[in-house]
Amino acid sequence: MDFSLTQEQTDVAALARQILADGATPERMKALEGGDGPRFDRSLWAALAEAGLLGVAVPEAYGGTGLGFLELALVVQEVGRRTAPVPFLESAVLAALPIAAFATEDLKQATLPTLLSGELIGTAALTEDEADPLAPTTRAHRRGDGWVLRGRKPCVPAGQVAHCMLTPATTDEGRVGVFLVDLGEAGVRRTALLATSGEPDASIELRDVAVPGAARLAEDQDGRALVTWMLEHGNAALAMLALGVCEEALRLTADYTKVRRQFDQPIAMFQAVVHREADAYIDTEAIRLTAWQAVSRLASGLPAATEVALAKFWAAEGGSRVVHAAQHLHGGVGVDRDYPLHRYFVYARHLELTLGGPTRQLLTIGKILADEPA
Repeated sequence: MDFSLTQEQTDVAALARQILADGATPERMKALEGGDGPRFDRSLWAALAEAGLLGVAVPEAYGGTGLGFLELALVVQEVGRRTAPVPFLESAVLAALPIAAFATEDLKQATLPTLLSGELIGTAALTEDEADPLAPTTRAHRRGDGWVLRGRKPCVPAGQVAHCMLTPATTDEGRVGVFLVDLGEAGVRRTALLATSGEPDASIELRDVAVPGAARLAEDQDGRALVTWMLEHGNAALAMLALGVCEEALRLTADYTKVRRQFDQPIAMFQAVVHREADAYIDTEAIRLTAWQAVSRLASGLPAATEVALAKFWAAEGGSRVVHAAQHLHGGVGVDRDYPLHRYFVYARHLELTLGGPTRQLLTIGKILADEPA
């Protein structure tokens, strides 16, 4: 069986790598992070949109390139490799992907072209305080042909810069619906969150926000299944994002230990340093293997609950070990904010808990094993 990438897939990854390498330089990010606004590079976002990368997995009928989740994951990996200040995962994976798969035709036509052009930025609010994502405390009440939403989403990724948000909510009948909320509507209250990573997350409160009936995704289907679909694709993409982060953190560390000298020789010659780098390499390869397994199964339409949980577990647990090793081996340089490694450290720790940390993933795997027939 041939596991190598096709030429088309290689070209997509190479295009993303080039755009991100040119636009997300350490100098550019330092200047951006020194400003007053959120960590978001609008010029880089426009370049990704112009190249068609925001719609890699969206059908051509809506302005996309008609490829699949695997190709989209390749772009996500490159975003992680540069810790790029763009809401790619939030808009292209958490928003555009489920809209393309489950929205009404009218909603697809009205939303997807502007998402793919970068004019509209989307996200999804899949978590709440101490609540099961499949049993949201946010409520959706019928009002005529539409809905009224009331609730609070405490940590919405890219919530400071997003224009619309997919929002799971429990209806009066006790079912779960997923609604596309216009964040410019009356009743939406945003509070910027101060994250160590600088990511533009926000707490968003919905105070009787009106939503059209057509803005509900997959109305005839089980909303819990849709939320599960979104969580699986989101966590698999997060694992690919973590893979890019760890790959680059490891490369920076290998390069640094070759030139940093102690006792008149490079510290890469010391056994303790070599062992620490080897452990980080093994963790990175484990992240790569599990992430690709999860992505490939989802891309093929196969069940992937266990594989996604394993991938996110390794991304969280292994990713934390990799960036800790990288910072430790850099010594004082690793905590210098003029050196790029600090971004990889805080970014990896941010990803660790996004959509559920390692404990939640182990609980998911345990439940799957317990539910399997003997």
